[in-house]
Order: sequence, then C-alpha cells, then structure tokens
Amino acid sequence: LEDQALRQAAASLVEVREEELADETLPPAPRKALKSMRTPWEGLTLFVDYPQIPMDNNESERRLRNPVVGRKNYYGSGSIWSGLLTAATFTIFQTLLLNHIDPQKYLLAYFEAGAENGGRPPENIESFLPWNLSAQQKAVWRYPRSSP
Repeated sequence: LEDQALRQAAASLVEVREEELADETLPPAPRKALKSMRTPWEGLTLFVDYPQIPMDNNESERRLRNPVVGRKNYYGSGSIWSGLLTAATFTIFQTLLLNHIDPQKYLLAYFEAGAENGGRPPENIESFLPWNLSAQQKAVWRYPRSSP
C-alpha cells in the first residue's frame, strides 16, 4: 500500500508540475525551477524503484559540513599538500566509520606500530585495512561502542 501511495504521489507531482508550467502567469523563477525538474526526473525519483537509495542526501550533506566549515583552516597557509593531506585524512576517517571502526583507536594503534618500526609506516600495511582486520581488532576498535 505504501509503495502504491508513493508511486501515485510521484505521478501526481508530474501532473502538478505540468499544470503549473502551463500557467502563463507563472513568474520566471518558479518556471525555471519546474522546467529544471523535467530532465533529471528519473534520477530524482530513483528511490521509488530502489528503496535502499535514500530519498534525500541529508547524510551526505552532514558528512560534508565539517570539511566545508573548516576548509580554510585545514588548508594551512594555502599549500596544496595540506589540502591533499586533509582530503586523504577525511577519506580514511569516513572509511573507518563506514566499517564501524573508532578512528581514534585505529590511529593510535597505527602510530604505535609506526613507532615500533623506527618512525616509519608499519611493515605490513595491509593488516591495517578495515576489511583485513581480525575479529579481535574489530571488537576492540568498534565504533560506536556497544553497551555492556
């Protein structure tokens, strides 16, 4: 029933859009916005056929908020290497979070392994990839922490 209701609502949006575009008194700004919906309509309604796709991108926008707000600070004094380092760091953090791994615990273990290796990256870098972690490492580094 919910699927049918959603499909009917999407179809009625198309009808309303076309009715409003047919109105000669419609101001230019809303006309432009309504016309812009025509081309990507299939993409805008992809969530109807694929429920695993979210209806909005709020999660993506929330994840971009910190890098966007802090970007001038992260770029240091305008150096390109600093911006690249920041992008790589955020990529690592998001990969860890997507794999339910606490970035702070992960980095602490990584830096300790580097210190034990004479200040160089750990010999077996593959062992630090989230998909190669042992069950014990995943349990110790779990994020968010489970209640006892």
